[in-house]
Amino acid sequence: MSDGRLVLYADGASRGNPGPAGAGAVLFDEKGVVVAELTRALGRATNNVAEYSGLILGLEEAKRRGATAVDVRMDSKLVVEQMRGLWRIKHPGLRPLALRAGALLASFPERTIQHVPREENAHADMLSNRAIDESDWGALPPNPRSTRGE
Repeated sequence: MSDGRLVLYADGASRGNPGPAGAGAVLFDEKGVVVAELTRALGRATNNVAEYSGLILGLEEAKRRGATAVDVRMDSKLVVEQMRGLWRIKHPGLRPLALRAGALLASFPERTIQHVPREENAHADMLSNRAIDESDWGALPPNPRSTRGE
């Protein structure tokens, strides 16, 4: 990392909402080389919790690697707009995650966060689904009665 800048693609997945969930993130250096692939099984969670968890997972790794600048790209419009301060965080369950993600993001002297189409986030999506597949939760069916999201 010559200038301390990393590009972070982050995503979360939930099979059911809530349901078995996972977070994924991939970090690229300034040359477009993958420097880290990250997965985390989350147990039972909503899609929005999984999305925030993917962001936190990637930001923590970027920090651990000594990045001073991070360019975040996510396909979750909700997370991106909440992190930009343009959308309110209505669900109380998301507040702690949003505060943690916001503090991590703010700790980088240079930072951007932008919404990208789902197809541009395929790598992180694959990692978030891998987290579910490799966990004990991946074998469980989603809760068919739950329709409430966050």
